Amino acid sequence: MSANRVFIARLAGCSVFDPAGDKVGKVRDVLVVYRRSEPPRVVGLIVEVPGKRRVFVGIGRVTSIGSGQIITNGLITLRRFDQRGGETRVIAEMLGRKVSLRRDGGRATIEDVAMDEVSEGDWEIGQLFLRKPKTTPSPFGKGPTTFASWQDVREEHEAGEAQSAEHLIAAYSDLVPADLANTLLELTPERRHEVAAELSDDRLADVLEELPESEQIDIFGQLDDNRAAGVLDQMQPDDAADLIAQLTEERKEELLGLMEPDEADDVRMLLSYDADTAGGLMTTEPVIVSADATVAEGLALIRRHELAPALGAAVCVTLPPYEPPTGRFLGMVHFQRMLRYPPNERLGTLLDQQLEPVRVDATALEVTRVMATYNLVSVPVVDAAHRLVGVVTIDDVLDHVLPDDWRSQDPGQPLNRIRPRTRRAPVNTTARRATDGTR
Repeated sequence: MSANRVFIARLAGCSVFDPAGDKVGKVRDVLVVYRRSEPPRVVGLIVEVPGKRRVFVGIGRVTSIGSGQIITNGLITLRRFDQRGGETRVIAEMLGRKVSLRRDGGRATIEDVAMDEVSEGDWEIGQLFLRKPKTTPSPFGKGPTTFASWQDVREEHEAGEAQSAEHLIAAYSDLVPADLANTLLELTPERRHEVAAELSDDRLADVLEELPESEQIDIFGQLDDNRAAGVLDQMQPDDAADLIAQLTEERKEELLGLMEPDEADDVRMLLSYDADTAGGLMTTEPVIVSADATVAEGLALIRRHELAPALGAAVCVTLPPYEPPTGRFLGMVHFQRMLRYPPNERLGTLLDQQLEPVRVDATALEVTRVMATYNLVSVPVVDAAHRLVGVVTIDDVLDHVLPDDWRSQDPGQPLNRIRPRTRRAPVNTTARRATDGTR
């Protein structure tokens, strides 16, 4: 991209810095307003700052764009971004729209949009990167691409209408699940359902784990049973249990019957415990090894890419069998301790002798106190026969103690009163921004 032309899709995720070189946040979108006879005018950037808050940065406060980074003059208002009528987010709403080419009447899809600096601090939409339909019936490949100016095309959708879910997903493909969940919360329910339908089972599972219960149920209610069961199979068992517990008994049993037997068994076991106990908080998929396993074997197990960081903080040592409920629980070995010993050292000799497991019926408050007292990332959970049935991780505890709507609350404001988690059946004017960044 040149000094005065920037393709907007490439800005997604770019770091934003103040004049001193300190990072302010990351670009999530570009905001434009339509004009009657001229190309849309760029009014600013939507920037995600620490705390997952999205704020508006007026384009007049941007002093430099290039080399994968953006420099501002440092004057950023931290009020939460609120889109107004007549404003359009380029990545979330414009990419993927259908247009007609004035020169030949052909149709194309917008794949990227360039913004041009027409004068210092004044930007507008310029060139469009378009993809035409395929000219052959072959199922392979895509249609040809072309460039066109804004004046050379005519949109086939009304201003403000969102683009295809496929293009929205592509634009945010680099987002971690928590950030993609926040993005979904900003969409209308209809758009949210469209995007969820396009996500793969494992990606949707990751996103659902980050959404509030009400949005989880809303999205889940739009999935057919086979798709819903596939998504549940990909979720952590404790998160799947929390979600499925909100469904009607009829659908709950239908989905459990469609799930993979091993996954369904884990969920059924978790559903048998009260939500405010260690059994209700735990996950049933800790790393479990025998006392004869070596440090090298333990490190190899926690190095797996798909393992959640909290589960990789320690390995559990038990007698056989090694699937929950296991044989007698012997102890835990923290990964830092494994790093201090040679690869051939047996894990049975490295057990944390001070760590006591919690009983499956221990209250959530007891579990929280144990983890806080001993600075633990995870704590083992055992049954009456001292068999390991799972572990409670720090994220499980945080999800429990934070209020249900913590994701949607302003990070700068005090959290609402904390309420205990329960598992229960469900109860049936266009305003223009000035380019100096003022609202």
